[in-house]
Amino acid sequence: MATKREPKQKLSRQERRDLDVEIQFIEGVVRRDPRYVEALQILGDNYTRRGNFSKGRKVDEKLARLRPDDPLVHYNLACSYALTNQVARAVKSLEKAISLGYRDFRWLAKDPDLEKVRRHPSFKKIQAKLQSLRVKVR
Repeated sequence: MATKREPKQKLSRQERRDLDVEIQFIEGVVRRDPRYVEALQILGDNYTRRGNFSKGRKVDEKLARLRPDDPLVHYNLACSYALTNQVARAVKSLEKAISLGYRDFRWLAKDPDLEKVRRHPSFKKIQAKLQSLRVKVR
């Protein structure tokens, strides 16, 4: 099962080192088993926490191929696209996440990763979809 990404926060020097060690370890696990979904999820989260958004996006794209019906995977992919300035793709992934059952609309409304998406004109379509589900997003 996919997990929601932690909000990005400033890491101390020690936390960055620890994260780098964990990334190296998980990269080794994924090299041995490239379809190990839980390891990929951790790796994608860690790349994002470390600020390596393009690597995180690549992991999320792989997860979307491995788990095409998982709404949280598509939500995280939307975040990765937004963080790599691919807003149109982020909107599509977010729409897919919602159509697959993503329902944490409070988080969607404030997730800093999706700030650019919420400002994009296409977000009005998402807001209309959410309103049809009787949910308010401000």
